[in-house]
Amino acid sequence: MAMDAREIESMIKAALPDARIEIRDLAGDGEHYAATVVSESFRGKSRVQQHQLVYKALQGNMGGQLHALALQTSAPD
Repeated sequence: MAMDAREIESMIKAALPDARIEIRDLAGDGEHYAATVVSESFRGKSRVQQHQLVYKALQGNMGGQLHALALQTSAPD
């Protein structure tokens, strides 16, 4: 069963309440998404650490319900 964009956004928001999130369904199949996440929580962290925070927020759904997620993360300007 695929995840929808609202569910992905909700999970990220729960872990990173200040985040600005934009999610796009890349293939129209509910399994391949791109997300842009901007959060103060990312400040001073490497790109890998930022992505790890997002993956942790998704509570193990990566590779299962959520097949692919292309991530762009950053701290606010």
